[in-house]
Amino acid sequence: MLVTVISGCAGGAKATPTDSAPTPVLLPAPPGMVNIPGGTFLMGSGDVENASPVRAVTISSFSIGRYPVTQKEWREVTGTDPSRFKGDDLPVETVTWFDAVEYCNRLSQMEDLTPAYTIAGRTPETGHPITGAGVIWNPDADGYRLPTEAEWEYAARGGNGSPSNFIYSGSDNIDEVAWYFDNSGGSTHPVGTKKPNALVLYDMGGNVQEWCWDWWGSYPDTAQTDPTGVHSAFVRVLRGGSWGNSAGDIRSVYRYHYWPNLMDNVIGFRIAKNGE
Repeated sequence: MLVTVISGCAGGAKATPTDSAPTPVLLPAPPGMVNIPGGTFLMGSGDVENASPVRAVTISSFSIGRYPVTQKEWREVTGTDPSRFKGDDLPVETVTWFDAVEYCNRLSQMEDLTPAYTIAGRTPETGHPITGAGVIWNPDADGYRLPTEAEWEYAARGGNGSPSNFIYSGSDNIDEVAWYFDNSGGSTHPVGTKKPNALVLYDMGGNVQEWCWDWWGSYPDTAQTDPTGVHSAFVRVLRGGSWGNSAGDIRSVYRYHYWPNLMDNVIGFRIAKNGE
């Protein structure tokens, strides 16, 4: 199981959108995804050691998966079935960060989109799990990718201005929105069986932790626009908490990290895509 790295609660004031900002015009979201209009929110929490300082973060419009990637979706793209808990509608788990970025590229290629990542030096050369590779992100590509940590928190907390600002994604009552240690029975559950948040995103807390693009690092103390994390580190960011975590670990501001070449049955991911 993963090591808990921080504790605290989702606090802080709400960001106020600029009154004169134009309303984004979004094209229909890709199947299985939700368009998230861009905006500004206060990211982090002053009560959480590694999620402070709180600062204003501006996010461009993007799309994100309505659910974590399921085992059926994973199998259709990769032909493999790595998960410990078996079921088409269960979230895929037991995948490395490298597995997740390659999934994004392969799905992009299947849909004739430009892959978001250049992957070199893949270890092993074929098959899964992938335990090493050089990965470069092309931010202008129209293909699928992992969300950044800032995008993930922005979506989990409800978008522009964090209008609801619940402790958990979609509610202050964790049992309404998340599968976690006290109610999961020790396993994952079919995606979308709990209440969604205000953006109609499911399982943003609980079920499986979700890989993000970013290397793990401390937050800066200045406002940012579309941050992508520190330049390099040893571990990648995970968000959301899992079926095996306590209620306190499911909060939308809570951060995890894990080695990108390792996997666990509490770890999955969801896809994202640049806005149109």
